[in-house]
Amino acid sequence: MTLLIKLILAHFIGDFLLQPKSWVKEKETKKLKSPKFYLHILLHGVVYLLILWDWNYWLLALLLMSAHGIIDIIKLYAQKENNKPKWFLIDQGLHIITILVLWYIWSGLNFKFQEWFENVNVWGYLTAILFLTVVSSIIIQVLMSNWSKALNDNNDASLSNAGKYIGILERLFVFTFIMTGNWAAIGFLLAAKSVFRFGDLRESKDRKLTEYILIGTLLSFGIAVATAMLMLELQ
Repeated sequence: MTLLIKLILAHFIGDFLLQPKSWVKEKETKKLKSPKFYLHILLHGVVYLLILWDWNYWLLALLLMSAHGIIDIIKLYAQKENNKPKWFLIDQGLHIITILVLWYIWSGLNFKFQEWFENVNVWGYLTAILFLTVVSSIIIQVLMSNWSKALNDNNDASLSNAGKYIGILERLFVFTFIMTGNWAAIGFLLAAKSVFRFGDLRESKDRKLTEYILIGTLLSFGIAVATAMLMLELQ
């Protein structure tokens, strides 16, 4: 299980933490002619080896790197401007399935059930924190991209990346509250956010903005709760 968590952590680092938006835009524009595409794939192989820290895993890293490249090629040529959220989910789903399949094969199907949970905590928490901060922000941004375009521009500009950091903090708070058994604190956090948002929603009288905020909040809380519940099961 530790091996699986390390592989997922390496994927999150390579696909989210170490991939700037400029790389994504260049790949979408130039596709296979983009040097960033090949750099991105190579970077994945390097990150896998660094996280695993064992040269004996070179073949596994090579297979995962190659599979990642094939999946990314399919996404680059299949996705359109109006279906990016769908292809984002397909792309990430295929990456995770590939990791699961190769991990299962590489493990030789010889794991004992009690051995699955040894030494999981450190790598599990690292993966969960990276997922709740960087990965979740991108997931929610992509899933809500079509709705955000529907919002009308106004002169009351907000702070740069304010929504992103609010989401990161609330997911970390929810994760911490669940891991420490303080479920009631989640209700307090949700109520506090609702109070601050109520004025914006009342003044705007914009149904789209209301729906956008509600969907974003529920997605953020849902991801944090699911991640924390999974961590509790792994302990």
